[in-house]
Amino acid sequence: MPMNQPPSNTARPSPTPPAWCRPPGVAVGTWDYVHLGAIADHYDEFVADVAMQEVELQILDDCFPSLENPSSATVIDLGCGTGRTAIPLSGKGYDVIAVDLSQPMLENLVRKTQLQLQPGQPSLSGRIHPLRANLVQLDGLADHSSDHAACLFSTLGMIAGRNHRQTMLRHVRRIVRPGGTFLIHVHHRWAGLREPKGWQTTARSLCKSLVQSNHQFGDSVYAYRGIGQMFMHRFGRRELHRDLRASGWRVHRHVRLSIDGRSISGRFPICGGFFVVAG
Repeated sequence: MPMNQPPSNTARPSPTPPAWCRPPGVAVGTWDYVHLGAIADHYDEFVADVAMQEVELQILDDCFPSLENPSSATVIDLGCGTGRTAIPLSGKGYDVIAVDLSQPMLENLVRKTQLQLQPGQPSLSGRIHPLRANLVQLDGLADHSSDHAACLFSTLGMIAGRNHRQTMLRHVRRIVRPGGTFLIHVHHRWAGLREPKGWQTTARSLCKSLVQSNHQFGDSVYAYRGIGQMFMHRFGRRELHRDLRASGWRVHRHVRLSIDGRSISGRFPICGGFFVVAG
């Protein structure tokens, strides 16, 4: 399936609530995205060939090795989707708090975990606890209620507004116990230079950030799977590190992805994105 095509099956539509219901940090396109059942139903098919999958699994293994005693540690998976990260972590023995704003995504996650409980399927030695919540509004989760956290597949960049992204990072700092690991993936803002009309788009975003206080350099709105106003913020390395430090995190490791996402990048200035390990 081409990366920017809408799902072919729209048999499970979910009407989007009115704009006044849209919570902080959720852009217009994202609000549509989280309510489309067809998006969730085709999510696994859509991401099956994502280039960075192998690198992502390798880094996930490095950060969260298998547990000798299942359910002895908890990971909060922020923006869990249909279980791209939650299910592998559960297979390693972690209990997972799987957080997403999309009810259709969480319903598909529950169905997948139920299927894996059937005979002949890979066992999930840890438990998965689905939780519908906006990542900017995690007040309902208690302090130090999770050992670790993960926010992958550029989910942090889907939060609109730097103040909202920092609010989310502060929540995670509060929720994760001292000594815990926080694994994050984001896109790199300069990677857009390699895209069609990338120079113009990047220059426009930079100029706009200088004159509009509500626009940060790296913000973009684009068509995505039939949604006309999908939002994504692409980060600079220093920007991401500053946001983490301002939220109480200390960066332990910074991994650069190649432009195509298939491997770890060298020192060339333009990379596809970052994995950052903080604690």
